[in-house]
Amino acid sequence: MKYKDEKYEKAERGSTKILPKTVLLILLCGLSFYLGGFYCGKNKLQVNDVAKAGSSYNSPQSVSFPECSSDYQDYTPCTDPRKWKKYGTHRLTFMERHCPPVFDRKQCLVPPPNGYKSPIRWPKSKNECWYRNVPYDWINNQKSNQHWLKKEGEKFIFPGGGTMFPNGVSAYVDLMQDLIPEMKDGTIRTAIDTGCGVASWGGDLLDRGILTVSLAPRDNHEAQVQFALERGIPAILGIISTQRLPFPSNSFDMAHCSRCLIPWTEFGGVYLLEIHRILRPGGFWVLSGPPVNYENRWKGWDTTVEEQRSNYEKLQDLLSSMCFKLYAKKDDIAVWQKSPDNTCYNKLSNDPDAYPPKCDDSLEPDSAWYTPLRPCVVVPSPKLKKTDLESTPKWPERLHSTPERVSDVPGGNGGLFKRDSSKWKTRAKHYKKLLPAIGSDKIRNVMDMNTAYGGLAAALVDDPLWVMNVVSSYAANTLPVVFDRGLIGTYHDWCEAFSTYPRTYDLLHVDGLFTSESQRCEMKYVMLEMDRILRPNGYAIIRESSYFADTIASVAKGLRWSCRKEQTESESENEKLLVCQKKLWYSSETK
Repeated sequence: MKYKDEKYEKAERGSTKILPKTVLLILLCGLSFYLGGFYCGKNKLQVNDVAKAGSSYNSPQSVSFPECSSDYQDYTPCTDPRKWKKYGTHRLTFMERHCPPVFDRKQCLVPPPNGYKSPIRWPKSKNECWYRNVPYDWINNQKSNQHWLKKEGEKFIFPGGGTMFPNGVSAYVDLMQDLIPEMKDGTIRTAIDTGCGVASWGGDLLDRGILTVSLAPRDNHEAQVQFALERGIPAILGIISTQRLPFPSNSFDMAHCSRCLIPWTEFGGVYLLEIHRILRPGGFWVLSGPPVNYENRWKGWDTTVEEQRSNYEKLQDLLSSMCFKLYAKKDDIAVWQKSPDNTCYNKLSNDPDAYPPKCDDSLEPDSAWYTPLRPCVVVPSPKLKKTDLESTPKWPERLHSTPERVSDVPGGNGGLFKRDSSKWKTRAKHYKKLLPAIGSDKIRNVMDMNTAYGGLAAALVDDPLWVMNVVSSYAANTLPVVFDRGLIGTYHDWCEAFSTYPRTYDLLHVDGLFTSESQRCEMKYVMLEMDRILRPNGYAIIRESSYFADTIASVAKGLRWSCRKEQTESESENEKLLVCQKKLWYSSETK
């Protein structure tokens, strides 16, 4: 008590001096708190204003966005040719994803080209599209002799030609099927086409029950991926360069390269090692073009027969070293098969001088979002007994069979998988009541922006559409399960732009994305990106918590969307549906 008494006495004696200082100190603290709240809380105040604006669809405080200038009609933020000079040319690094920083993000609405029309509907769209929707003539002018496409009046026509299939893509795939009987019986369901051109190969495979991701960079060919999506064929922007492709390991049943000019044997074979990683055990790699059939083709390749023989031998040696075997070969097509089991890889563990070496355990095989390529072999996990192509149920049985890899998902099991499938059947039925366009020819390209197991895609599998299943790079890794079901998808972070052109999807589906990502991604940028990739007159079904629904509706109004709020199939008070449609408008610059 002595200390407290002494302190009290000192305070009493000095009270007349301390009081003015105390009052001044309190006043200064109060002023600092007020000013700090005013300036430092400015951003928070803006968010609250948006929330208030979202309480009513007709609120005069609703947010709005200006139009981008007309030269942004084909804007791809993370693969922008305007920025290429900032990045290196080594291994075409400049064509990879380089997203703008926050301060450089566009906060405007990307306009359609002058004269844009609603896309031609599937299946007619596979063979033709409106010229004004994709007004790029480079391929038509430079590749006219190869019949990729040709302009006729107001349309582009796709005759199904290509560098390596002068007799048409169907004849080319017929030969391929003769070499790979597994393409006919449902064994092969998913494929990837690297350097896809205008995706005629992937388009032809759709008629044969094979779902293909067509992959191409944004380069001098101008809008290859945009042509593919305008036709209604799955495609994304991408390139095998220094980063892994955004897919899990052991995912595709088949990979294809038709004169895609990828230097497979250079840089330690790192590009081919990436194909090996994403290819399912027992899966097939198909190559047509140099150096296949070099004996008859070398004169047209501006090279020597000796050089091409050497290139072929190096390719064969590299493939053998990573456990591929030559499966079949005829004319311009060669097919290799990835080892269906792990016995071949034992030599990599036993031989310290083996090249390429086995990847060490620190490299997660499914890590594929901004993960650098490494010149090593990703050996399939020995605990996986049923992911090889032979053990995987044939299509369509595999769609509803519980994948082995569901147990790798935290909390995942067969019961949860079955319940998820049942849940999405119910939800899809409800969606069709709210939006009758689903299942009609009005909707072809669909994106499920944050799927778990691909349940919506499975529920809609009999409709004339396809679904790009997107799994967040920050969420549980469920994408292997999506591929094991015979569906396609990709990893993505929705704080960034998606790897596609503007106006490429008819329907976007969101299930709790804003709730799960609200701490990382700013809502307005996610919705601006949704607007960029959604076709005019396209739809969005947004399933969100009641807390976010009104705010989303307010932002959607600023995007010139019309939205209505609906009950979920369970009529939950905690969750609402927004059914929105994007308006077709033209740039004020062209009026």
